[in-house]
Amino acid sequence: MSTYELHADVLVVGGGPAGTWAALKAAATGASVVLADKGYCGTSGATAAAGTGVWYVQPEPELRAKAKASREALGGYLADHEWMDRVLDETYARINELAEVGKYPFPASSDGTPIRRGVQGPEYMRRQRARVKRAGVRILDHSPVLELLTDGTGAVAGAAGTDLTTGENYQVKAGAVVLASGGCAFQSGTLGCNVNTGDGALMAAEVGAVFSGMEFSNAYAIAPKFTSITKTAYYSFGTFYRADGSVIEGAGSTRGRSVIARTLLTEPVFCVIDKADAQMQADMRTGQPNFFLAFDRQGINPFVDPFPVTMLLEGTVRGTGGVRVAGEDLSTDVPGLYVAGDVATRELICGGFTGGGSHNSAWAISSGSWAGAGAARYALSVGARAASRVVRPAGQAGLRPLGRGGDITADEARREVQNQVIPYETNLFRTQDRLEPALVSVNLAWRRVVSGLAGDTYRSREAAAMVAHARWMFNAALTRTETRGMHKRADFPEQDPRQAHRLIAGGLDELWSMPEAQFLRSQSAVSA
Repeated sequence: MSTYELHADVLVVGGGPAGTWAALKAAATGASVVLADKGYCGTSGATAAAGTGVWYVQPEPELRAKAKASREALGGYLADHEWMDRVLDETYARINELAEVGKYPFPASSDGTPIRRGVQGPEYMRRQRARVKRAGVRILDHSPVLELLTDGTGAVAGAAGTDLTTGENYQVKAGAVVLASGGCAFQSGTLGCNVNTGDGALMAAEVGAVFSGMEFSNAYAIAPKFTSITKTAYYSFGTFYRADGSVIEGAGSTRGRSVIARTLLTEPVFCVIDKADAQMQADMRTGQPNFFLAFDRQGINPFVDPFPVTMLLEGTVRGTGGVRVAGEDLSTDVPGLYVAGDVATRELICGGFTGGGSHNSAWAISSGSWAGAGAARYALSVGARAASRVVRPAGQAGLRPLGRGGDITADEARREVQNQVIPYETNLFRTQDRLEPALVSVNLAWRRVVSGLAGDTYRSREAAAMVAHARWMFNAALTRTETRGMHKRADFPEQDPRQAHRLIAGGLDELWSMPEAQFLRSQSAVSA
């Protein structure tokens, strides 16, 4: 199979909100930029498939203080106020840019005041793609990146992938790489997220990056049982019922999802979005029209008629775990590697909980902008030698089996990890005696993947990444022996003030996790 080579100052992996903002801000510095997307930039991913709120808050002290406090307790007090301030400022500026430069058609209130607290995903991403192209960025559609490239010092020096439209392989030598490839939803079926398989996390780990908050990776979202649409904000206006019509006390979209999940273990759950008045109902249809398509086709009025619901795992797409951020420019612990969006930990602004899209979209916008600019600055320091560096491929699991291959298929690996991560009784209602067998199972799957999963398609790489993600997640969940944020230990139901710290995790064949302070001390000792 032939391979073609490209050169750029900055390579952006992923074409969702974080990736497109990264590409725009890197190109704005004058850097040459290549953006590679597993799908079609502008249509693939969670945002492009629906609408989302945005953490857009006017720069007034009282409003900002209230915005920061709104999720602090839910997140287990692990968020950082300075980072929250930075994100609020950056998101405010970039959303205004989207309106003024990108000409996004935000609605207005009756007095003409623009309403910029949410976006329609398809229109937002259509405009982002157009802006990226106008900025001179070369877009590689349907071209999943399979592995990172490193130079002789261990710095990231580009990436390699495959062009699904031509069957050719490609290699991009770059001064710096921004991973904006999304989180991992374990192909659970949630709308737009089946491309989010944690590929970037695996690639980052292979070059030495570490993770933060992986125990906060068990986000489940409410969805009608007959669709994959997970717009949980609307369920805050709903009432949940059993089949006999009795109300399920405590069930809700923010604090009551575990109540819904526990009921679903033994019986069906129904919902009516009956707390929305006529104006709110109209606003909902305008704001998220695709939410109502399946209802309308079946003749269901969700504001009046009970409809069955389920809960779909969204992992680190809605969870907060991801690659550790080492600098304000979204640099990692690996030179030349930057992260943005869901692949990066969101603990800095959310702690251990995100319930809706607003914080996630603000993080994508802000982290993407900072990572793109930071990567461009780093690439400038590398200069022309980026194109002439001798590079080596870093990918292993799912690409280069240690054995002869054939011991496990991508589908078998995917099914095994899903069997462990999707059930509520294992991953939501966590206990040591449930987590330990689950970790043993995915560890065994990992050994089979490393030894025998042949890398004939990018599907093998996706399967390997999902297995790796589950291992980091379960290992961190066993380490945090308390309940904090979305991490709920049934055997440790209280929040432990001694564990009010972030957990750093890492490793491929051998897993580890430790408090962030201990990790930083170990890094200082190595540097010394």
